[in-house]
Amino acid sequence: MLHYAVVFFVIALIAALFGFGGIAASAVGIGKILFVVFLVLAVASYLFGFIKRG
Repeated sequence: MLHYAVVFFVIALIAALFGFGGIAASAVGIGKILFVVFLVLAVASYLFGFIKRG
């Protein structure tokens, strides 16, 4: 998930560099969503692992 979020942020930077504002905004939105999903899954995985061991 984090890999895809970074890829979309790079796509957004390249699109913004070439002046494609709409594509850049869309890529940033997708990147933000993927990053939030990654954070939620990472925290859930950490908590479930901590509960299982404890």
